[in-house]
Order: sequence, then structure tokens, then C-alpha cells
Amino acid sequence: MAAKDKPNKLAFLSMPAPASYVAGLGRGASGFTTRSDIGPAREGPSAEAIAEAQARRGEEPDIDPEQFQDPDNEYGLFAGTTYEADDEEADRIYELVDKNMDARRRARREARENEELAKHRAERPKIQQQFADLKRGLAVVTDEEWENIPEVGNLTRKKRKRDERSFVVSDSVIVGDRARTEYETSLDSRQQAAGGFETPAENGTITNFAEMSQARDKILSLKLDQVSGTATSTGLQTSIDPKGYLTSLDSVVLKTDAEIGDIKRARMLFDSLVKSNPKHAPGWIAAARLEEHAGRMVAARKMIKQGCEQCPKNEDVWLEAARLHNNDDAKVILANAVQHVGQSVKIWLAAADLEHDVKAKKRVLRKALEHIPNSVRLWKETVNLESSAVDARILLSRAVEVIPQSVELWLALARLETPDKAKAVLNKARKAVPTSHEIWIAAGRLLEQEAYATEKPAEQRDKELAAVDKTIEAGVRELRRHQVLLTREQWLKEAERCENEGAIRTCEAIIKATIAMDVEEEDRFDTWTGDAEAAEAKGNIGAARAILAYALRVFPDKKSLWRKAADLEKAHGTKESLNAILERAVHHCPQAEVLWLMWAKEKWMAGDVPAAREVLERAFVANSESEQIWLAAVKLEAENGERDVARELLVRARTVADTERIWMKSAVFERQQGQLSTALETLATAIKKYPKFAKLYMIQGQIHQQQGDLAAARASYAAGIKACPKDVNLWILASRLEEADGKSIKARALLDKARLANPGSDVLWAEAVGVEERSGGAAQAKTVLARGLQECPSSGLLWSMAIWAEPRPTRKARSADALRKAGNDPWVLCSVARLLWAERKIEKARHWFERAVAANENPSDTWGDIWAWWLKFERQHGTAVSDVGTRGGTASLSLTDDLCAFPCSRRQEHQEEVIKKAVAAEPRYGPTWQPIAKDLANTRKSTKEILELVANALH
Repeated sequence: MAAKDKPNKLAFLSMPAPASYVAGLGRGASGFTTRSDIGPAREGPSAEAIAEAQARRGEEPDIDPEQFQDPDNEYGLFAGTTYEADDEEADRIYELVDKNMDARRRARREARENEELAKHRAERPKIQQQFADLKRGLAVVTDEEWENIPEVGNLTRKKRKRDERSFVVSDSVIVGDRARTEYETSLDSRQQAAGGFETPAENGTITNFAEMSQARDKILSLKLDQVSGTATSTGLQTSIDPKGYLTSLDSVVLKTDAEIGDIKRARMLFDSLVKSNPKHAPGWIAAARLEEHAGRMVAARKMIKQGCEQCPKNEDVWLEAARLHNNDDAKVILANAVQHVGQSVKIWLAAADLEHDVKAKKRVLRKALEHIPNSVRLWKETVNLESSAVDARILLSRAVEVIPQSVELWLALARLETPDKAKAVLNKARKAVPTSHEIWIAAGRLLEQEAYATEKPAEQRDKELAAVDKTIEAGVRELRRHQVLLTREQWLKEAERCENEGAIRTCEAIIKATIAMDVEEEDRFDTWTGDAEAAEAKGNIGAARAILAYALRVFPDKKSLWRKAADLEKAHGTKESLNAILERAVHHCPQAEVLWLMWAKEKWMAGDVPAAREVLERAFVANSESEQIWLAAVKLEAENGERDVARELLVRARTVADTERIWMKSAVFERQQGQLSTALETLATAIKKYPKFAKLYMIQGQIHQQQGDLAAARASYAAGIKACPKDVNLWILASRLEEADGKSIKARALLDKARLANPGSDVLWAEAVGVEERSGGAAQAKTVLARGLQECPSSGLLWSMAIWAEPRPTRKARSADALRKAGNDPWVLCSVARLLWAERKIEKARHWFERAVAANENPSDTWGDIWAWWLKFERQHGTAVSDVGTRGGTASLSLTDDLCAFPCSRRQEHQEEVIKKAVAAEPRYGPTWQPIAKDLANTRKSTKEILELVANALH
């Protein structure tokens, strides 16, 4: 009974399942997809089943508040209404309307969708499409190739379980391994019989390695003969050239895998391009060139042939096809091209280039002119082929009739005609093309050429040349009338082009007519000066001369303009032209002392001393109180031996001009003549008049020192220092006087006082270093030099001394510091050049010497010592002491010769160039230059002679 009353726990198995029960839903066994059954899994209960179950349980259904929302109406407007037959009819009508509207736009929508899909697939093709051509290629793979395909390795990157199988090792392996570490301690019977380890040959002979090498070469030669086809015994006949075989191997271009992949991708893109747009000519050309680059000429020709068929009106496709074929096939291709694009000039010119015979070229070009008679290029090519001037003239006559607007053809015809007929041709051209400036320039050049053609009187030639100016002026007016406005820069370029082609007068006429265009009145001087300098820098001397001539007509009283014109003539003109310019200059600027002095100097340098005197006399009339002219006259007379005249001129100059410099020159003149007492008297008078002029005290002290009166010299220097404490040279002379007297301590004291009076003077510091060096205190000299560099950190003179005070290994580093601190200082540049000279870097040293002498803007401010160092360098590496010896007709150098030395003529050129530049610069300063230049023994020596003496004195 108890068992019957106990509830059965498994009774639910026989009970019906709830309405909403889904088996396995709680543990996620429903609603997923497996590999075996693609598609949705078991569906859950429908909405009707869920609503029915909720009704049985008495639950109210959940109502979505937005399920009845009408998008065209307010929220829940018809939520409580019933769905009637009218509503159903209305929905059906609207549905029909929607279907009709959808059918109307379906064709366009589907076409657009298909186009977008095709574009997307073309831009981003599937992997399957990319490998479609490779899959098709698998059809031709043979069974043997399939067998040779390697097996796929393990790509899962998972560790595989090792094969732990073991095998039995054979006895032979064990025995061999055991005997591997054993040693033999006895000889076999054969070794004992043969005498130890000596192994005799089989028959007692010695191996001949020479015969083995010959046999090897013979076998190699036989193989090469077989490959080349010369040996017919084996039946191997090939077309290999044995001589050019290795050369042909060098020309083989091996492509990497990356290049091959790029070619394949590019081929795929170009295939897609020409298929999607077959009328696109550049696509066909690019595809053909790709095949050509890949080495597939047959495919390239096939591709460009299809391009010619698809784009028969494009000339580039036909030209590319002709390029890819040989000469004969190219002729056929271009003949077909002419049928489609007969108006293409490039096609006809390419066809003419394919012809090797001149007559055939003419025939092709004349046929081209029948189709394209208005092509200037075709006419020019046709005329260029004519060897006869008459035939060329006939062709050009016809060409200008057909193309009257071509300036080139008119000018070419004018060049072939006689001067009279050329004028007529240019007149016709001017009427046909009134906007061309080239025709007017050609007319001017024709008149200039005619003027210089034959020997004519000067008046007649000048008259004809004046017509050139009138023609160019008329041309400029006509061009303005026809609204052709060329800028002044364009006219200047035309003028320079005329000068470069030899038409100097036409160049001058163009500049005269156009140089004032588009220039403000206040800017004319600067603009024209800049134009002249730019033309001279380009090497157009005629244009620069014409610009300055026009500027001088506008500004005749500008001294700087006359100076520029004189410098231009001095550098690039003749003596006559320079004399003419200077004569005009002093006429317009009589107060310009520089122009008078230049003119007198040029006369003097030319050897015409009377003419130089005459120039100076005229200068005295215009500038009676000019100090420079008086001194120039004195120098002229003194240099030519007229000492009495020079002394008289100085007396007159002291009366008329009465300047401190004239008094100084008077004392120097008397000193040079040996009249020391007269010089001292003159200096005493001058010092009373000009007590602040330091050079008077210097000369007075030097004269006393020359006479041996050191006390008087010391008094003169002391008086000068008291009157002119800021003059550095006075302090230096006083210090050197004490040093010469053996009083180095007093010399140091004077220099210390001088540095207090003149702080920041690098010259005083350099002199102090020199005093220490001369007294034997090298360490003290370095200390003073270091102090000087602290006070004058940018002094090139002190840095140069610091470079040479260093040991040889550290000089280069010191020079780098000097270049950073002192920059473009000539002393530092000279020191760097000397360092390079010591390292035998000849060309670099020469370049740095050039930089050193060019560091100063004013050439006369250059240091004479630097010029002397450069000359000393060229003496060693520029001038040959003895001619280079020759043996057996070939030049030979001894071991002591400079390996960088130039041939004699070239080395002599370098030395002469340095001397020429130094004479033109006229240097005046330098620690070694000034004492030598002012030595009484070198009074009348030239700059070249002084330069030689200074170069000899340097060490």
C-alpha cells in the first residue's frame, strides 16, 4: 500500500508537453547550423502558437506600441479601426501602382546595378578569376609533369608526433665505426718492399702535367667545334657563333621572379583595358610595349596589329607598329596608315625616314605635300633634301605661296636669294606677316651684310649702316602699330643672338631702339648699368658696349658710367677704342680726376710719354688744385728721368695745392734722390703744418735710423706717438727700433702700451708674437698668440700664425677652426692653400690660392705676400726648371721630378697668369711686401720685379 501511495517521479514522461515546449531549447540545442545540414536548424514556435499558449494560461499578449504605426500618419491614428473590404481594395490598388512604378524603372536600375557590379569586379576581381588563365593552362599538363609536382608539406605549424620507430643496425656499420678511431702501427708488405711510404709509378715514368694540360685544351676545343657545327662527324650542326657566344651571353637579360610577376599583372591590366575600351589607342601601345619588354616580339606585333584594326585613325598606333617591324614590313604598314590618316605629318615623315635613297625620300615627301600642302615641316624637310640652291629656291617660292604666314619659309627664301631679290622677298614677307619681328631683324642684318660685303668708302659704309638703325626703329614702330608688344628682355635676347651670329651693328640698332622701353625715368641709370653688367658676364661685349653708349648719351655727366665704359674697353677693346672713350669722358667730365689719370696712364703705358704729358697739362687746366694730378705729373717725370722737372713740379704743387700728401711725397722724392738733409728740412716744415699726419713722423724716423742716429729716430717716433696715438704703424716702427737696438723688453713694453691705446688691433698682437719668436721664446709666443685670439677671435692674420705654430699633424684641424672663425679671410685661405701644397694636392692648392686673392672686393687691397706665395707655388709646380728629358722619342721623368708637374708650356702659362693678375691688381700691403717695395734700392722697379723679390724672400 505504501508503494502505491508513493508519487511516481517519472509520470511526466507520459504527460503531454506544454504548448510552448521546445526540446533542447534551454541548453541551446536549437537554432544553429551544422556542417551536415546547411541551412536553418529547427525553427522555434510560431507567433500563433505562442499567442495560443498564452491564452490558455490566461496571460495577456504583449503589444508592441509601434507595430501599428503608420509612417504617413500620426502615431496610432488607426490603431483601433477594423480592416474592412474597402481597406483591402485600397491596399490592392496601391500594390498594383507600386508594381507598375517598379517595372518602369527596372531596366535602368538593373543596367546600373550590372554596370556597378562589373566595375567592382574589374577593380577587385575574385581569386578564382585571377587564376582562371592558370586553370585553363592545366589542361596541357602532361602526366609526367603531374608526377613531378612536389608533395604539399605541413603548413599547419603544429608539432607532429615524432616517429619513434627503431631499426636494427647492421654489423658492417658497427665494425666500421669501431675501426674509425684505431691507429695503424705497422706497414703492409708492399710498403715494406717499396721502401717505406714512397709509392713508385707503375712503369717507372714521371707524370707530365704539360701533356695533361694540352690534352685538356684539345678536348675543350673539340667540344667547342662540335657545338659550333664545324665538326660534322657527330652530325651536330648548329648556328652558334663561337667568337660571339660569350658576348651574346652578356646581352641576355635575366628577369627576376618579381619582374615576371609585375609583367603578368601588367599584362592582365592591359588585357582588361583593351577589352573594355578597344578604341583607346594608348592602351594598345602600352600592351605592345609590355610584350616587347618581356621579349615576346611576336605577341607585341600581334597586339599592335589588333590596335591598328581597332584604332585606324590614330597615328601613334601606326607609328608604333612600324617601329616594331623591320624596314620592309614598316613600309607596308605606313602605306596602309596613309590610307586611313593621310593628313598625318608624322606618318609621312616616318615613311620618308624608312627610305635610304634620297630620290625615294624626295618622292615620298612630294607625295606628302600633295596630301598636306600647308605643312611647314614637310616643306622644310623637302627643301633640306635638295642639293641645288636653284631647286631649293623654286620649292621655297611655291611654299610661301601656299603658306604665306610661315616666317621660317620667308627667311629661308631670303637667304637663298641675291641681296636685291632678298629685299623684295622680305618686303613681301613683311606685308604677309606684319606681326613678325624676325623679318625686321632679318632686314637689318641683310643691310649690315651688304654694307660690309665689299670695299667701300667710310662715308658710304656709315650711311648704309645708319640705314640699319632706321630699319630697326621702323620695325619697332610697325610692330607697336599692329599691337605686337615685345618686352625689353625679349629684345635684349634678340640683340644678344644677333651678336652671337656676327651681326654686331644689328645688335646695337636693336638696343638703341628698345633699351628705354618699360623703364621708369628714375630707374634708368641702375637698370641700364645692370643690363650692361649682365651682358658682359654672358660674354656679349657688343651688347654691353651698345647699352653703355646709349646710357652715356642720356647721362653724359656720369663719371661712373664713363669709368665702366673705359674698363670695358680696357678689358675687351683696342687701344684706339679706349683712347676714344677716355677722350670723350674727359670732355664731358673735366672735373673727374680719375678719368684724366686713366688716360694719362694709358698713354704712358703705351710708351707715348709726350702724349701723357699733354693729357696732364690739359688736366691741370681743368683741375689746377688737384693733388692726384700733381703727383701723377711728378711720378711721370721722375720715372722718365726728369728729376729736376719733378722737383720743380713738387715745389709748385706745395704752393698751389699745399696738401699733407704732397709734402710727404716731396720728402720721399728727396730721400730717393739721396738728399737726406733736404728731406729732413721738408719734413720739419710739413710737421709744423700738419702735426697730425703720422706718415711724416714715420719717414723722419726712418731717415734718422738710416743715418744711424737712433736717439733722433726714437724722438721722432715718440713725437709721432704722442701726436697720433691711434696710428698702429708708428707703434710698430718704434718697437722695431728698440728691438734693433737690442732692447726687446722695451719693445714689449711699447707694444703693451700700443694695445692699451688701440684695443682689438690684430696687427699689434701679431707684432708682439713676432717679437717673442725673434727673441727665442716659442712658449711665450704661443701664450701671446692665444691671448690675441681671445681678444680678436675673427682675425685671419692671427689664425694664420696659429696654424703654423701648431705641429704638422694638428695643422689641418687648426685650419678647420680658423675657417669657422675667420670665414673668408685671405690669410686663412692662403694658409689652407699652403697646407694643401705641402700635401702635394696641387690642383686644390691652386684653387685655394685663387680664392685667397679674390677675397678682397678691391683688387688693390689684396696682400702682396699672398700673390708672392702663389708665385712661389707656381715656380715649383708651374715653371719647369729644366726641360723634361726624352728617351727614345717618349717623355721620361726622373724620380725627383714632381709627379703632379705639368708640361713646360702649360706650367709656364700658370706662372705668367699669376704675374699678369698680380700686375693688374697692383697690391700695396703685406708684412714682407711693404719693406721690399719701399726699399730705396727698389725705387723704380715695377710690380712684377717687386713680386719676384718678395717671392724669393718668403720662406
